[in-house]
Amino acid sequence: MIGGDLSIKNLTFLGKGPFTFMVKRGECVGLSGRSGIGKTQLLRAVTDLIPHQGTISLGGRTCSSYPAPVWRSMVTMVVADSSWWYDRVGEHFDDSAGDTFIDTYFPLMGMERKVLEWQVRRLSTGERQRLALLRALQRDPAVLLLDEPSSGLDAYHTGLLERCVAGLQQEKKISVVWVSHDPEQLKRVATRELRMEANGLVELGHDLDSKGS
Repeated sequence: MIGGDLSIKNLTFLGKGPFTFMVKRGECVGLSGRSGIGKTQLLRAVTDLIPHQGTISLGGRTCSSYPAPVWRSMVTMVVADSSWWYDRVGEHFDDSAGDTFIDTYFPLMGMERKVLEWQVRRLSTGERQRLALLRALQRDPAVLLLDEPSSGLDAYHTGLLERCVAGLQQEKKISVVWVSHDPEQLKRVATRELRMEANGLVELGHDLDSKGS
């Protein structure tokens, strides 16, 4: 797994920005802001899913120097309502992930191995959200971009997800950007919180220099 600090400088997209911030290796940065301000699109720009300008780099190497699929496997976005392409859950998991991955991570999310045999249509919203995170983890990403990953979960399963991500930060030094409308959740999971505005970011009472420092 390629790691390092995630650096975003003068990022603009869809007429918004510029945005500049850094996520240190192993750090979780919370991202808040009013509905419709563009938090999801900011994550999509960082993972190179929409056109954007500016510099995005991981460990000093720019996004533009990688083929898009490689970058997205390292800087992986998990959305609240994920897409599923096949009928059976197990078809979305690469055989190369192996038994060790399944036996290690599925229980952390309150999942049993038998869920791999289920039809996707029988999954609840919360089950899809937990499985979407597991599906992303099989790529062994260096950065997780989480867009309301627990919006469909009860308190118990939210706790499982939060502890799973915290464990990944500690053990694998994965960096995280976590979008949430729940300020209490961001206090629990993030070391810093950024509030997104149309033309910049505000951090915990002081302005970040949206043009870089």
